[in-house]
Amino acid sequence: MGTPELISPRSPRVTAARRLAKRNFRGKERRFIAEGPQAVREAAGHRGGDGQPTLTELFATVEAAERYADIVGAAHDAGARIHLADGDVLADVSQTVTPQGLIGVCRFLDSPFEDILAAKPALVAVLANVRDPGNAGTVLRCADAAGADAVVLTDASVDLYNPKSVRASAGSLFHLPVAMGVPVERVVRGLRDAGVRILAADGAGDDDLDDELDAGTMGGPTAWVFGNEAWGLPEETRALADAVIRVPIHGRAESLNLATAAAVCLYASARAQRSRRASLPERAPGDRRPFDPAGCRSFPDD
Repeated sequence: MGTPELISPRSPRVTAARRLAKRNFRGKERRFIAEGPQAVREAAGHRGGDGQPTLTELFATVEAAERYADIVGAAHDAGARIHLADGDVLADVSQTVTPQGLIGVCRFLDSPFEDILAAKPALVAVLANVRDPGNAGTVLRCADAAGADAVVLTDASVDLYNPKSVRASAGSLFHLPVAMGVPVERVVRGLRDAGVRILAADGAGDDDLDDELDAGTMGGPTAWVFGNEAWGLPEETRALADAVIRVPIHGRAESLNLATAAAVCLYASARAQRSRRASLPERAPGDRRPFDPAGCRSFPDD
């Protein structure tokens, strides 16, 4: 790949990338850092709602560029500016103890909340007052794995472009729509108006997740609201939900951490929704009448 092009941490390009570790610079530039081969690979294949590539620059050591030649090639094909750099430069930009030799600079990719509503989501994760960046990124990863349609962060939650959040998402940040900075009241009102049931996850919830599953109430469009791991959801947020659900503890553990509880809740909804879709009656050939999912009945058009 040749001699590194950027040999000094004082290079203007390096300085600009290093500043993205701070939230105010990220907001000003509307750029963030994605570190490691997995995140850079996903960034290279992602395009924003305007059709433009998300990855704009790639810093790589010579060794990493050779080891991950396919990723560097994908970044080049996406139009990203490629910078070969020595290890000191990567260490200066990196937010990890042991950099993996690839650091991408990406454009912001969050979606307007209205676009998420317009897509008629069936499963949404809402992060309310989640302040820990690692938790936020891990819940996003869980939502992606469970097949959720979107993730929404309220205005009191952490910046999902925080380098720790991006790393914890393990590339999932580039897989599903994310809205940020939306007041929780607006989130609940918008989703409910879109026909989505609002469930608050709380260890002190009145309703048990197992009982909800047994009762068959989990198969419809659902948004799970997850709160701060340390103090949970405030009462005013709990009051906005259609139900407050606790994950049952069958053993002796005191509680579940946020990401684990989110995974349990999201997978429970995903399975219930798949079962409900499977139970819908088959249509006769040429029958275009809509189904009523609540009663598994078809009805004539008005």
